[in-house]
Amino acid sequence: MIRYTLKCEINHKFESWFQSAGAFDKLHAAGMLSCPDCGSETVEKAMMAPRLHQDAKAAQDSLQESRPMHALTAPASPAEAAIKELRRKIQEHSEYVGPEFASEARKIHHGDAPERSIYGEASNDEARQLAEDGVPVAPLPFFPSRKTN
Repeated sequence: MIRYTLKCEINHKFESWFQSAGAFDKLHAAGMLSCPDCGSETVEKAMMAPRLHQDAKAAQDSLQESRPMHALTAPASPAEAAIKELRRKIQEHSEYVGPEFASEARKIHHGDAPERSIYGEASNDEARQLAEDGVPVAPLPFFPSRKTN
């Protein structure tokens, strides 16, 4: 595993782990990397300091001094907190329709199903077709709960 510091075109910096340098190159070439802050797909490696071998105690002390520790459930940034709040509101006030999102959104739009807020999953082609047909849709900045680790 290798950790890279990355940055997007407007200089948001973030870190990500890759199986190898080659794995990063393949994902980058395929356009499968994006900035977690703004969603930009123009992502490049940022300047990184080399990681030198240290004894375990010195490494742990250095890690604790270099960045604040967050509980795994606590948002690490204001953007993450905003996304968490958005998810909560959507889940509280909308119905999850899963992979039937495209067909259910179309039924609602045509008056064949009750008017209500829904969210779910759609392929890029399904979402594009809905938008082209005038069905109001928007991508969400998170995956449904059942799709997360």
